[in-house]
Amino acid sequence: MRTRFAPSPTGYMHIGNLRTALYEYLIAKSNGGKFILRIEDTDQERYVEGAMDAIFNTLEMTGIKYDEGPYVGGDYGPYIQSERLHLYKKYAQELVDKGEAYYCFCTKERLDSLKKSAAELGDALNYDRHCFYLDKEEVEKNLRNNVPHVIRQKMPTEGTTTFHDVVYGDITIENKTLEDQVLLKSDGYPTYNFANVVDDHLMKITHVVRGNEYLSSTPKYNLLYSAFGWEIPTYIHLPPVMKDQHTKLSKRHGDASFQDLVERGYLPKAILNYIALLGWSPKDTEEIFTLEELEKSFNLDGLSKSPAIFDIEKLTWMNGEHIRRMDLDEFYDVARPYIEKGTNSSLTEEQMKKIAGLIQKRTEVLTEIPGKISFFAELPDYDIQIYVHKKMKTDLENSLTYLKEGFDYLKEAQDFTSNSLYEGIKELAAKLGCKNSQILWPMRTALSGVEVSPGGATEIAEILGKEESLKRMEYGISKLGG
Repeated sequence: MRTRFAPSPTGYMHIGNLRTALYEYLIAKSNGGKFILRIEDTDQERYVEGAMDAIFNTLEMTGIKYDEGPYVGGDYGPYIQSERLHLYKKYAQELVDKGEAYYCFCTKERLDSLKKSAAELGDALNYDRHCFYLDKEEVEKNLRNNVPHVIRQKMPTEGTTTFHDVVYGDITIENKTLEDQVLLKSDGYPTYNFANVVDDHLMKITHVVRGNEYLSSTPKYNLLYSAFGWEIPTYIHLPPVMKDQHTKLSKRHGDASFQDLVERGYLPKAILNYIALLGWSPKDTEEIFTLEELEKSFNLDGLSKSPAIFDIEKLTWMNGEHIRRMDLDEFYDVARPYIEKGTNSSLTEEQMKKIAGLIQKRTEVLTEIPGKISFFAELPDYDIQIYVHKKMKTDLENSLTYLKEGFDYLKEAQDFTSNSLYEGIKELAAKLGCKNSQILWPMRTALSGVEVSPGGATEIAEILGKEESLKRMEYGISKLGG
């Protein structure tokens, strides 16, 4: 089994494109096959500088490794279409020699006129085969005189073409609806359809995965395969990824690309996990997968023909699950830039690692981190009303009393680890005849200056250290009038 991902370098990798790459990869790997990367850059007008690098970077970040392709090599290269132009010219000429294609010398003005006439009649444009009927001498004369031309495929005008798709079953198209498509453009570049067929055949691709918007084009592909006498691959057309019930997800409409989601703080492996489920259902109820687990679980039977809705809340939940399943060192590696941003790089490595341990289970998206931990770098200005908490049974008066008691305890503490401090506060609360929370809440408030913080008083105190903790608590006492 051989599959291929064949993106065009026209921008960042959008979600639907990445899902296609993932499914192509999983279909190959779950069957012991090969996954090939091919860059389809024949549409030079839409080429975007840097887009090819974005493709390579995305595949690397997600762990989707191709067996053959640019910079990797293989037996069927080159794997960039603009380096294969001589092949398309050769095979287009072969179809002309077989009588399956013909030269077309029609000018843009003539084609525009045909299009205008068809529009006035309310019809779709079908080329009128004007150049198909040119005699051999006139064709040869035009070629000798270098008259600009394209090569068109001669399509059947009667009957039907039927093909089978793994997801959608048998599909039949009336041949009279098929135009004599251009195979080779006047600049020597192939059209998308023609290059695909030639490359898929030469690269021995067995399974073609693509969006269902190509369903109507598939008969054109198959007629090309038949004209050459080549074996037709297995087709797997995927339903669209939708923004909602009525709108397709689209970068042009401002919807997030893979790179956008990474910049928003989503893990590449979580994004990949989520998009795997946009059109595929595993056999059990498990939803959290690594790429390696997907390779073992993926099967074609789980593919759906129904459109999938992209749910950012579900992705956020899944991202949080992946974060919680990371070991601390792995989490620290991805969280460190955000911790440094939130604390202005003012903390030691040891402090930052402790913060990572504190926030890991409380983080769903990495970009949340700076806002949650900025108080570690600098105590914010705060209103004393945050000391008042009905559930914790604190008010301004008892907060001052217990904050002083907590300050005295911390001042004398020899072991400044969270566990030791917590046990000491519990003993202090028992001695004073109050609830643990009546001491811990004012302490946490004084140490953080925020209503909600990752971690409790003793966890924050350990990270801040004794000197800074006492300084902040002393400030809190003064704010409360003590």
